[in-house]
Amino acid sequence: MRILGVDPGVARIGVAVVEGEPGRLRLLHAGCIETAAGRPEEQRLSELFDALTALITAEQPEAAAVEQLFFASNRRSAMRVAQARGVALCALARSGLPVAEYTPMQVKQAVAGWGAAGKSQVARMSFRLLGLDSVPGPDDVSDACAVAICHHHRARLVVATGRRAAAGAMSPGLAEAVARARPVSP
Repeated sequence: MRILGVDPGVARIGVAVVEGEPGRLRLLHAGCIETAAGRPEEQRLSELFDALTALITAEQPEAAAVEQLFFASNRRSAMRVAQARGVALCALARSGLPVAEYTPMQVKQAVAGWGAAGKSQVARMSFRLLGLDSVPGPDDVSDACAVAICHHHRARLVVATGRRAAAGAMSPGLAEAVARARPVSP
């Protein structure tokens, strides 16, 4: 299964396309979609939409996974990231991709085995799970890789156990796409 992982932001959105099965995952694309500071907010959001749509067209993922937002403070920053996340969700929906959403804790647990793992631990485990020494670029890139890996692990588990994803993380369209994918071998 080919999954697009998305780590939302306004200045940059981390994106990663991961393909394969748990234990045999490979990174097909990783990078950041960046917008220039100082430009009007609506133009930056439009640029994010266009760039994400172009990436979807080029990479042809079967599904997408997006990290849910978590902010302890700074409402202004939270609002801006929420807008960018909304634009990303809109681009994914317009492209017809089924979308799963995961909390930061779910991503950390799926990748590092511990929901309170630090950023560097999650990044190191993401690289190992992808068979790489490192992923070039800022934290946004390794975060997007981790989100895609999380979806691979959790979606396959849902299919293998016949259970529904926790807290509605899997939409009906995504459940259908996962069900069409090859079953997990024991």
